[in-house]
Amino acid sequence: MLLKNYRFPGRYGPEWGSGGIFGLRYHNGTLYFTLAFEAEAHFIDLESGEEKVYDFTLLGDAPTSGGDTYNAVETVDEFIYFGGWVHAPAIYREEGRILFHNKYSHVHAYDTEEGTVKLLWKDSIHHETDWAGEVSDIIYDPANDRLLLAREDGHANLGVYALDRRTGEAKALINGPVPKGTRVHDTAFFGVGNNFTGGLREIKALDLISGKWEIFKPGGSVDGRPYIRPELGAMASAYNRAFAFVRGGILAGNPFMGEDFRFFRLFEFYTFYVPFRVNAINVGGGILTAYNAHHDASYRPSSEDAGVHWATTNTISGPSVLIYVAPPMVKIVGAFGARVTSIEKVDGKLLVATNTTPNTGATEATPFDTGSRDIVVLDEKVIQERPPAVSFSVPLSLPAIAKKMGAGTFGGIPLDGYREPRMVLHLSRDNRLTVHEYDLSLPAGEAVSETFDVKAGRNVIDLSSFSGIVGFELEKEDVRGKARIELR
Repeated sequence: MLLKNYRFPGRYGPEWGSGGIFGLRYHNGTLYFTLAFEAEAHFIDLESGEEKVYDFTLLGDAPTSGGDTYNAVETVDEFIYFGGWVHAPAIYREEGRILFHNKYSHVHAYDTEEGTVKLLWKDSIHHETDWAGEVSDIIYDPANDRLLLAREDGHANLGVYALDRRTGEAKALINGPVPKGTRVHDTAFFGVGNNFTGGLREIKALDLISGKWEIFKPGGSVDGRPYIRPELGAMASAYNRAFAFVRGGILAGNPFMGEDFRFFRLFEFYTFYVPFRVNAINVGGGILTAYNAHHDASYRPSSEDAGVHWATTNTISGPSVLIYVAPPMVKIVGAFGARVTSIEKVDGKLLVATNTTPNTGATEATPFDTGSRDIVVLDEKVIQERPPAVSFSVPLSLPAIAKKMGAGTFGGIPLDGYREPRMVLHLSRDNRLTVHEYDLSLPAGEAVSETFDVKAGRNVIDLSSFSGIVGFELEKEDVRGKARIELR
């Protein structure tokens, strides 16, 4: 498979830092993606190589910026429905600010047979600093032949909206911040909660037949330890369960099967290492998604929070990892740089869109996209091969801070496929280390824990005697210590 371009350096597109390549979807012979922040929707006929680019000017005047930063895309019949948000026109101020008067949330339809784009729906509150909820997910409701829109990022018009895909009429079904959703059996599950203040707080389920809503709370962790700030990045379904990929782990379950949502700790470093601004797709009966190292970050430290937000968003604990979930197994199948923004499968290949640079803060706008974005092509067989070598580095001051918040268990490292995994602990004091061992069994089981004495100085913990997923907890805080986890 050959594309005209695989690399996309930053060009004019006023916004906060960098966007990325979002919404990758192959349907009816057409490959679609949106390039943000340049606000370019690309449609490529993979047989002829013909490429069409749409600049979102059905929403308003050029120059436009934005597009999509959450992978809001769905396909029905011959149509590719793509959503998100766009400035039309974009207004940039030299003091590093964007004006939001012309920011629109949107859903468009691309007809793959006719090769035409139609604006289906738009929404704006025309405010200087606030905006209407962006479209962060689109789910087809086959029972009612409509589109369900998830809207979380914004100041007004948040929730789940039902959109008539013929008339473009939209109505709110529930209110409140809703980043993502997924369909399981005859139900659509939606994660509810704000990703920048605390994360997922409940899961609401819509019966697509009766229209009835039910509410479920996230359950406890299989390692028996508390977890905090489960910011929701992506959702998917398999095994008749809903999977919510959140900061620090995975929530999985289906209460309609008598199985509560349980938390499986995964890649918890008490940073903003999150499966955020990336999608999750089904491949080979399992789920493929990514946990990202650097997706949203403050560019400059702020005296208002003593630099805490800067530290948690800019501490790079490890590479972004592509993971394959096939319970009870979670397997790392790829290691990448700052972040993965979109994933799709085409003709035995996996397309993985990446970016070198995060989204930044409200006063850190630039008139151009600051990232270098590209598409990496992998063979689908990576899900069957041995995993790549990966290492993680965790300043133990971060779990120490989390301990004051009632948490502190870190890690959640998947060992499947590794022959010589180990952890090197550099400690400033004698301590006791508990290792929690578990897997992603369905229904969820409980972890088995083992405690070791560790000494001040360098300690090498051989993890080859453990299997599945391992998490770690120190009995006493060590603000000067460091943990390095090596998977080989």
